[in-house]
Amino acid sequence: MKTKENIYTLSNALSLTRLLMTIPFWFLLDYFHEDWGRVALIILAFIGALTDWLDGFFARKMNQVTEFGKIIDPLADKICIGGMILKMYLIGVIDPFLFYLIIGRDALIFIAGIFLSYYLKKVLPSNMLGKLAVSSIALYILIVFLQIDINSVVRLSIYYLTIILIILSFVAYALRAIEFLRLKKNEVV
Repeated sequence: MKTKENIYTLSNALSLTRLLMTIPFWFLLDYFHEDWGRVALIILAFIGALTDWLDGFFARKMNQVTEFGKIIDPLADKICIGGMILKMYLIGVIDPFLFYLIIGRDALIFIAGIFLSYYLKKVLPSNMLGKLAVSSIALYILIVFLQIDINSVVRLSIYYLTIILIILSFVAYALRAIEFLRLKKNEVV
C-alpha cells in the first residue's frame, strides 16, 4: 500500500522560497538603473542561488527527495528565472534572442514534462545539462546586474556559453523523453 509522501520538508520550503522570490525580483528590476537597485538585485540573486544549492543538499542529506520536490525545484527555477528574464526584456537590458530562447525552451520542457508525468506516471528529474544551463543563465543575469560591458570577452563568452547550454539541454531533455516513451511502449518503465 502506498503511503502519502510528506511534502513539508526543508528542501521543499527552500524551493518554495525561491519561487516566491520572483515577486521582489520583479519589483526591484524597476530600479535596475539605480545603484541601490542593482545591489539589492545582486544580494537577492545570491540568496536565490543559495536556496537552490541548499534545497538539493538537504533533500539528499536528510533523505527528503520527494516527487513534489522533483516538480517544485525546477518549477521554482523556471518561474523565478523566467520572471526575471521577462522583466529584463521589458526594461530593455536583455536582448530579444536570448529572451525568446530561454522562455521557449522552458515552456516546451514544462509542457512536455506535464505530458510525460501523466503518461509515464512519474516525474523525470532534472538532468545535469539542464542544471548547467540554468546556472549559466543565472550567471549571465548576474553579469547584466553587474553591468559588465556588453562587448567584453567575459560577457560575450557567458552569453554564447548560455546559448549553447540552452540548446544542448533541450536536446538532452528531448532525447531522454523519447527514450522513456520508448521504454514505456515496451513496458520497461
